[in-house]
Amino acid sequence: MPREELTAATAAAREAGSLILQYYGGAYDVRNKNSDAAKGKLTGDALRSADYDPVTSADDAADAHLGEVLRSAFPQHGWLSEETADSPERLSAPSVWIVDPIDGTKEFLEGIPEFAVSIALVENGEPTVAALYNPAADEMYSAVKGGGTFLNGQRVFCSETQQLSEASLIVSRSEKARGEVDALEPSLKQVRPVGSVAYKLAVVAAGGADLNVSVQPKNEWDVCGGDLLVREAGGHMVDLEGQVRQYNQADPLINGGLAAGNQHLTSAILDAVRRTR
Repeated sequence: MPREELTAATAAAREAGSLILQYYGGAYDVRNKNSDAAKGKLTGDALRSADYDPVTSADDAADAHLGEVLRSAFPQHGWLSEETADSPERLSAPSVWIVDPIDGTKEFLEGIPEFAVSIALVENGEPTVAALYNPAADEMYSAVKGGGTFLNGQRVFCSETQQLSEASLIVSRSEKARGEVDALEPSLKQVRPVGSVAYKLAVVAAGGADLNVSVQPKNEWDVCGGDLLVREAGGHMVDLEGQVRQYNQADPLINGGLAAGNQHLTSAILDAVRRTR
């Protein structure tokens, strides 16, 4: 098991988190990746619109640090990051880092402590190392394939809840604001919004919620680390057609959303999603 990479990834995630906290609640630049025009801090409905995809100087600083540290230490691994220009060279690499410097930038902008640095190592399409750090909460989630999932050094597991009617579902704050998960609420005990899909997957892996469902497309860097955290905690993550993702694809976009939790609940929520379509 590539524990050398896990040690490096957790250290790099903490360092990037410290950089991010220097900006958090302070001064930074913001731009919308879906617009050529610079945009300032938005609030309310504008912030949660589907076409607002913010990136900040904190994202850029964290990305630069992660790239410098991990790529210099492991030049044999490819690189895919949300904030780095993609290169087809990664497709021929047997192993690749898949990184999101800040997943949950909208929460970062709002001062909500639900964002994370997400780092995963993928080998032959499968995540084998994950380090996910929420610097605002000082929560470090980590996993190595076959070695279990840990939160701040303590082993954690997915919930064993079996009935949807007894299950808590965490969802995207933006998807909930747009009413995109309303049809699922009658089937569940509780639905609550939490920021950052990477962080939601980590929360599910640690048993802090029973399920996570996203109905909008995601990217590999959003979910790769969280996918391994869930797997190693005894659960699984699939798209809404029930398929397990093979990573380091030419197109990193994952269409059709995802569901994560223990196997029984995940199967049940997929059935509920299909009934609402």
